[in-house]
Amino acid sequence: MDKSKIPLLVIAGPTASGKTALAVEMAKYYGGEVVSGDSMQIYRGLNIATAKPTPEEMKGIPHHLIDFLDPGTPFSVADYVRMAAGIIREIHARGKLPVVCGGTGLYISSLVDNIIFDDTGSDKKIRSRLEEEAERCGNRALWEKLMEIDPETAEKVHENNLPRVIRALEVYELTGVRLSEHKANSRREESPYNSCIIGLDAENRQFLYDRIDRRVDIMAEKGMVEECREVYERGGLSTAAQAIGYKELIPYFEGRAELSECLEKIKLETRHYAKRQLTWFRRVDKISWVKIDKFDDLKKIAENVKNIVAKSEIMCYNIK
Repeated sequence: MDKSKIPLLVIAGPTASGKTALAVEMAKYYGGEVVSGDSMQIYRGLNIATAKPTPEEMKGIPHHLIDFLDPGTPFSVADYVRMAAGIIREIHARGKLPVVCGGTGLYISSLVDNIIFDDTGSDKKIRSRLEEEAERCGNRALWEKLMEIDPETAEKVHENNLPRVIRALEVYELTGVRLSEHKANSRREESPYNSCIIGLDAENRQFLYDRIDRRVDIMAEKGMVEECREVYERGGLSTAAQAIGYKELIPYFEGRAELSECLEKIKLETRHYAKRQLTWFRRVDKISWVKIDKFDDLKKIAENVKNIVAKSEIMCYNIK
């Protein structure tokens, strides 16, 4: 147990599993601050569609890496690791416990494992050309181009995840080396963290799916459709527009589908996304799983997590 390392509590898991509420409870109990591990909540706007925590949900706990970047601004996993690491050091220096909360597995794993990425650079002209090609020929055409160049990366990226498809093509044009090779060459340095990683899941998968369906209905009631329409009407290709809930509503905005059909599509795509998130997190080392459907309420889930934390390496610090 290395006391020179920074203690880090991670709350991970699929969408709609209650990560935000649990992270806030843990931060309140241990005297901590929350660092987002979500690749869509970083962008301004789309507050409802990306399920950003409201001030009421934050309950006075400082939250970092939320709502700070303009849509369309490139932001890589390397950018995330660098920024999150700096914020975690600052939180620790203030005598607080950093609590990372999110469902973007690549962000969280890269941060916890201290992955050091090759500096592949970027080129706005290449990116703009690829974005225009996607608008002209469709996302599928760009994804097929990636499949020819780098099938290993293409198989891991959905064709509608346009920012990642474009980034992979951009890296290849810039360096002549496939993104999958760059990742293979990325090196792990010793992690500066003593991490306790909590994974939220449900023993009965339908329990989680029902939560997802209810949340989509609530988001629609809160104004998600109107929020996404504003983004759509502003036009232009936006990184944040790839969030589930935006692209599925475009057929409704264009008069090609009923709203009810699009909302059902959002529910379906969110369930698929949750399944992919769980697949990712099951590969994470030393993750402690908590089954949310075994407990009646948040308080009982929090007590279970406190018991796990009590047995973890981060308890070598002066936290409760």
